[in-house]
Amino acid sequence: MTPFRGRATLAAVRPQAGQALTGTVRRRPRPDFAAVRAEFRLPVEFPPAVLAEAARAAAVRPGAGPDRVDATHLPLVTIDPPGAKDLDQALGVQHLGDGFRVHYAIADLGAVVEPHGAIDAEVRRRGQTAYLPDGSVPLHPPVLSEGVSSLLPDGPRAAVLWRIDLDARGELTAVHVERAMVRSQARLDYAGVQADVDSGDPQRLHPALAGLPELGPLRRELAVRRGAIELELPEQEVHPDGNGGWTVRVRRRCDVEIWNAEISLLTGMAAARMMLDAGIGLLRTLPAPDPDAVAALRDIAGDLGVDWPEGAAPAAVLAALPLDTPYALALRRTATLLLRGAGYAAFDAAPGAPGGGVAPPGDPGHGGLGAPYAHVTAPLRRLVDRFGAELCLTLSAGADVPGWLRAALPTLPDIMATSDALIGKVERACVDRTEATLLADRVGEHLEVVVLRPDPGEVYLVDPPVLARCSGPLRVGELARARLVEADPTTGRVAFSAEPGVAEPGPETASGISPAS
Repeated sequence: MTPFRGRATLAAVRPQAGQALTGTVRRRPRPDFAAVRAEFRLPVEFPPAVLAEAARAAAVRPGAGPDRVDATHLPLVTIDPPGAKDLDQALGVQHLGDGFRVHYAIADLGAVVEPHGAIDAEVRRRGQTAYLPDGSVPLHPPVLSEGVSSLLPDGPRAAVLWRIDLDARGELTAVHVERAMVRSQARLDYAGVQADVDSGDPQRLHPALAGLPELGPLRRELAVRRGAIELELPEQEVHPDGNGGWTVRVRRRCDVEIWNAEISLLTGMAAARMMLDAGIGLLRTLPAPDPDAVAALRDIAGDLGVDWPEGAAPAAVLAALPLDTPYALALRRTATLLLRGAGYAAFDAAPGAPGGGVAPPGDPGHGGLGAPYAHVTAPLRRLVDRFGAELCLTLSAGADVPGWLRAALPTLPDIMATSDALIGKVERACVDRTEATLLADRVGEHLEVVVLRPDPGEVYLVDPPVLARCSGPLRVGELARARLVEADPTTGRVAFSAEPGVAEPGPETASGISPAS
């Protein structure tokens, strides 16, 4: 079963490569994910009209032609978690002279979703896929999202194909996007590709990824120089525990996953630039870090003994932190205060646009990335990406933006804001209830925790990996002894109470925490 990844959750101390942190395996009551579905009124099934329209769309396979190039010769592969079926992206990275050429094929939902049709109406109601440990609530009917629209390696697929050229420094030099037929050559996973890279044998790495081990680090270095804030907080995952129940783990995000994410971000930044140049688009926005928040982070860094060179940006300080120490974890957690206010900004400067014309936002950037950014790479799972892709296809072709697309843009920010809030609550509820189930029979025990914040008190238990509230005297970055006072599987509430006489803050070790080498 594919692990559930709660993106809205905070993970913790990074385990060593290949090592998972888990609770003791023994039979416990199972967390009730059905209750989560009911609480948040997640849809149980698709309406008959939606399923009928999806079946009709799935029966019509597009092919190459005047409006869709044949790119089945390109070396492309997908890299996803094991078991994933809704494959949005297929990737190819090659050397091109002194630079690189990236081909990034994105599932073409515009080929199967008719504007104003039954599917279109339903996916606007859903907003995005909800992933729960016992199964997903998909955005699109599975015949599309796990079938004909997924970039599975079992035949040609319709795709939105990005061609992005970069120089030897990894800087973008040219972009083109068009509809294409592509063929994924392999369905790979992060651990497998990482093992191929780590082997040092270039023959083991799939030819489609020949340039990724060089381009990925270059793009990451550019991100730090742009001021992109990477917290390096791995996600909590809910897994079957092998004994009929569930457990929570944290996983290391390997280099290949980081590099793959950089390619996705590169594409989103290219899309945003196209939109801004054209005066029409839909950006994913985040205000630049507030100076007071940066000053507060610098003060906490000083309290923890972390060096903050004069003039250094938060991105550089965070990138230099070790990964496995209590003080680094606490500072990374505090840095989340810099990333507040995410939203979507739709704009259309044309005089005849819906609403009378809306100029791009005064600050169009994404503060966490250090550049403007648009969602275009995950249309199977997120509503807004289909519209972003359609707009970029239109702009790249120099065509007029169709009326249905212009009319849709101003409606999408509210839809996505509502959906983001709901998905965040669902994912947090699943992790919370699993954590509480793991700890329910340990109420009253005294456990060692890492203090993430003193007010309001927030601590991290390493094994099992649990983030929880804590009362009592606390100092950020220290190891504390705390008593577990509540673990309610029904509500997911977990709470600790700290005791006096705690360890001094700094790079101490604790069970499951190792200082950086």
